[in-house]
Amino acid sequence: MNIKDQVISIIADQAFLTPSDVTMNSTLESLGIDSMGIVESIFAIEETFDVSVPFNANQPDATGFDISSVASIVAGVERLRAEQA
Repeated sequence: MNIKDQVISIIADQAFLTPSDVTMNSTLESLGIDSMGIVESIFAIEETFDVSVPFNANQPDATGFDISSVASIVAGVERLRAEQA
């Protein structure tokens, strides 16, 4: 499974949806994921990809990790994996 599919699967799990319900343009808010769900999604992403996501739930816009859409989360994870390699 590639990064995109894994991120979509994690987000779908948090939203209690099937992966086919999650598009790259979806926002976490539009999927019904609240702030606690965002934090849980970040933890799941960190565990799945063995990365440290620079995310602060108290200041989500000030961290440099864009969670505005599924596409931006996928891009962020890809960047973290590339930096790690």
